[in-house]
This record gives sequence, C-alpha cells and structure tokens, in this order.
Amino acid sequence: MAELKEKLFSEFAPVSTEEWMAKITADLKGAPFEKKLVWKTSEGFNVNPFYRAEDIEGLKTATSLPGEFPYVRGTKTDNDWKVRQNIDVTDFKAANAKALDVLNKGITSLGFHFCGDDVTAENIATLLEGICPECVELNFKTCNNKAATLVGLLADYLQAKGVDLEKCEGSVSYNPFKKPLVKGVAFDGWVEQATAVLTAGKALPAFHVLAVDACTLNDAGSYISQELGYALAWGNEIIAKLTEAGFSVDEVAKKIKFNFGTTANYFMEIAKFRAARWLWAEIVAAYQPACDCASKMVAHAQSSNWNMTVYDAHVNLLRTQTEAMSAAIAGVDSITVAPFDQTYQDSDDFSERIARNQQLLLKEECHFDKVVDPSAGSYYLEVLTGSIADEAWKLFLEVEDKGGFYAAVKAGEVQKAVNASSVARRKAVATRREILLGSNQYPNFTEVAAGKIKNEDDCNCGCGANATIEKLDFSRGASEFEALRLATEKSGKTPKVFMLTIGNLAMRLARSQFSGNFFGCAGYKLIDNLGFETVEAGVDAALKAGADIVVLCSSDDEYTEYAPAAYKLLAGKAEFVVAGAPACMDDLKAQGITEFINVKSNVLETLKAFNSKLGIA
Repeated sequence: MAELKEKLFSEFAPVSTEEWMAKITADLKGAPFEKKLVWKTSEGFNVNPFYRAEDIEGLKTATSLPGEFPYVRGTKTDNDWKVRQNIDVTDFKAANAKALDVLNKGITSLGFHFCGDDVTAENIATLLEGICPECVELNFKTCNNKAATLVGLLADYLQAKGVDLEKCEGSVSYNPFKKPLVKGVAFDGWVEQATAVLTAGKALPAFHVLAVDACTLNDAGSYISQELGYALAWGNEIIAKLTEAGFSVDEVAKKIKFNFGTTANYFMEIAKFRAARWLWAEIVAAYQPACDCASKMVAHAQSSNWNMTVYDAHVNLLRTQTEAMSAAIAGVDSITVAPFDQTYQDSDDFSERIARNQQLLLKEECHFDKVVDPSAGSYYLEVLTGSIADEAWKLFLEVEDKGGFYAAVKAGEVQKAVNASSVARRKAVATRREILLGSNQYPNFTEVAAGKIKNEDDCNCGCGANATIEKLDFSRGASEFEALRLATEKSGKTPKVFMLTIGNLAMRLARSQFSGNFFGCAGYKLIDNLGFETVEAGVDAALKAGADIVVLCSSDDEYTEYAPAAYKLLAGKAEFVVAGAPACMDDLKAQGITEFINVKSNVLETLKAFNSKLGIA
C-alpha cells in the first residue's frame, strides 16, 4: 500500500499556490479575483475559493484529538447522538402513551413541554409511567418560576423508583433570560431563581438544569457567529454570577446545556459547533475547574424555525435534513428535527414520523454515528472554524466589556442587534440574495395555503404587552412573502399576468421564465405563450385573456422598438412591465414606461406595489 501511495504521488508534481493563482487569474480573463470568486459572507469574514495545507499551519485545533481539550473535535470518542422528539403536553396520560409509542420507533431522547400550573407530583408520575429513566434521556421545559419545583419532583419520583440516578440523564430547561429576550421584561431576580434550581439539581447528578437557549436567537434570525458569540456570553454570565453566589465552577458548568439552532448554511454550521466547544472549553478553563471535564460543552441542536415556510412546505424536509447533517457531522450530543408542517399546524403522525426518520436515516443508512469529526483535516472547515471562532470571540469580549450578557439584554442591545440581523436577512430574501425555495423563488404556482393554516406565528397571548425593553422579533424569513401571497388568496381576486413573448427566442424564453417565477411569488395566475409574430398580435391576445399585467419578454436590443409599441397599444388597459434592465431604460421611462423587473429588483416591494395597484390589501 505504501509503495502504491508513493508511486501515485510521484506521478503528480506538486502545484504551488502561486501556480494555482496564475491559472485562476488567466481563466478569469481580466475579471477581478476578489469580486468573482471570494465569498463575502454576512458573518464578518471572507471565504476564498480554495484552501491549502499552508492555510492551517500553526492551528492548534488541527492537531487535537476527539475527547481532548479544547474539544474542538468533540467531547466524545464516538459520534453517537440522541434522537429527540418533543411532545407538547396538555393531557398527561395521552402524552405518556405517545412517549411510549415513539420510544419503540427509534427515539432515544424525549422532550416534554408543559405549563407551570401543571407541575405536580401526580402529573409527573402519570407522564413517566412505564418509561425507563435509565434508558432514555428525559428533557423538560416549563415556566421558569416552577423549574426548581419540577427538579425536586423529578428527584423525588426517581428516588422513589429506586433507579440509579447517575444513569438518569436529562435536563430541565431553566432559561434565566427568557423574559427580557422574548417578552421584553427585565428580570433582576434571576440569580436567586437560578440558585434554587441549581441547588435542587444536585439531587440529579446527570441532569442539566441551566439552559443557554441560543436557539432563541437563531429563530429570531441571528447570524451564525452572532448566535455563538452571544451564547458564550450567556453561559459565562451564568457561571460568573453563580460562582459569586458560592457554587464552584465545576458545579455550575456541569449543569449547563447549550441549545443551538441549526440553519441550512451547511459548512458554516459544522464549523460553528466545532468553534463552540473550543471557545467554551477555554472560557471554563479560565475559572480553573477541578476537572477538565467541566470544560466539556453539552450541545443540543434543533432545526431552525427562521427558514421554515408555509408554502411548498415539503421543501422544509430538505432544509431540516441538511441542518441535521451539519449537527451530526459536527458531533453534537442530541438533535431535534422539526416536523415539516409545524409552521402552520400542530404536527400530525406523518410529519413526526418523517422527522424521526430523517435522523435515523443518517444513523442507519449513512452511518454518520460511526466516524468522529469527519470534517477534521479539511483545510476549508479548519479555516472556517477559526474564522467563526474569531468573530464570535470578538462579540463575546464586546459583551463582557459592557458589563456581561444580562446587562446587554436588559439594555436591549442583544435584541436590537439580532433584530437588525433579521431585518438584513429578510431584505436579502426580498431581493433574492438569500433564497427560500417555494417562497421567493420557484413557487408552486397552483398552491393555495390559506385553508391549511391552523396555527398563526403570533401567539396572540399578549406576552409582549408590558414590554419595557426591545424584545426579539420572531418573524420568519418567508413571513412577508407568505403575507403577500395570502393577501392575494383572501382577496378573492387572482390577477392574470400575461407573458408577451416576442423576438429573440432564447431571451424571450429566459425572461418569460424569470417573470413567471417573479409574479408567481404573489400567487398571480400566469399565462405563458410560445411567442408572437407582432406586438399587435400579442397585445390583442393579452386583452382577450383579461390580463391585469402584461410583461414584455424580448431582448434588450428589441425593446427599443417593441416596448413603446406595446405600451401605446395597451393604453392603460393593463399594467405594463418590461422584463430586464435594458440600456434604453431611461429612454423608455421618458415615454411613460416605469415598470421593469430584473435580477436587481426587490421582489417583495415590487409585488407589494402591484398588489396595491390591483386593489389587494
């Protein structure tokens, strides 16, 4: 084998970076390398089109091993993870039956969410009846002010069952900053509350009772490095304040669980989790714990809600699959894949089964659980890990310099920054710089969604009515496009868009397809055509079809003749649009033609304007 390898490499002379760059520069034929091939990310750093061994020289993270400090390659020596399914509990007996059922279908981690008023010993006993707490991870989420009570009840229940508490793994998600982040209400009593939770948690040695819910920031539209930077500051705030309250760093750090969101930015997400373990290990190590094991991050990943869509909802399956793949490859401890229909209804048996199987497929067929940190050694991913770590660390230090995470949250600075990111990302969606298939690009023209929406994004519970500081905005990336299209559906009108295709065959077909995808995002009816011999024939056909909008699709050169003729013949009987950005645009505008659609258009704002013109509120 060694001889074969030596012969193989001897046949190929090494190529230097300078030689690669010379070849690339020649192929670009004068086009600037930085503009054409360097990816200017939204994370604060650029990504080159290729990386080489020299790019990772000196990186300590590239030489560490799985299970070794600083854990960039994982906190374990295997890559197994727990498959979690969440259950919203209103009927405890029914929730127990559902839990027992899914445990026979591949689930190894259960998440129970219920109201604080339901935290009673009787309900806990009903919920866990027949479930082996030593065999499955048990996770609970309830109101913060009942978290300590819940931990105590769980400890009492498990002790009464006589099980080995060291083998009972799980969590009670006490999130000390939920009120200011989600409701816009400061809560200065969080340290006392967290102290009570942590004290109660001592009875459950394998339970994590302090939550860093970075997924909250993710669902609100944060950038990846932003989510990580704030998550680190969040965790550090908990350690700093609770060690001041008398706990050791080991006691606190070992009780923290990080709950991250995972977006479809595949390689960035892999790098995020690697960087997260590394930076968290360094932070905890600075407190000089008695054991390095206190520096191990426990990370749960859940698919992002921000990029889920109502229209073409089955595309959500593709999004969540890549998200689960990123998290699994990155070596997280557990994963929740959201059912594809959760944006518009309570998930049914089918969507929940598919969500479970998405993870099981990665284990049973793809064998993702058999290889630890398969991304290690990839020049690209090692550089990405370092780049995201750098940006997250800058944000972490910035927050610490301003007094820590709670001070930043109480001042509304975290919420303001994340909301600004969400606005920027939604603008990118509006202009198609960020694509959500089925919503702002390649829509299903015939889909009608109003009838299937059972759950609205807005909880309508008045939880933000008493907000005194800015709270997170959980509008999804597709929310505005969905509102636009739903307005069309509910108006009772279906505007007709007629493609007046004429002239150059290639250009008219390309621009007709572009225009169809453009107006289809608003739910308009599209009338395509094979082409017309004359402008007169095209306009006549459009008027006979009852077109509300006529889109001229031809070549730039031909617009000089065709556009004024078509505009004059329509005589205001329909909205007139030119597909493209021809050089003669200013001349056409001087003749009264004002509507042009092209790749630089703000799709959302343009369609909103057409809805307004057509009397759709």
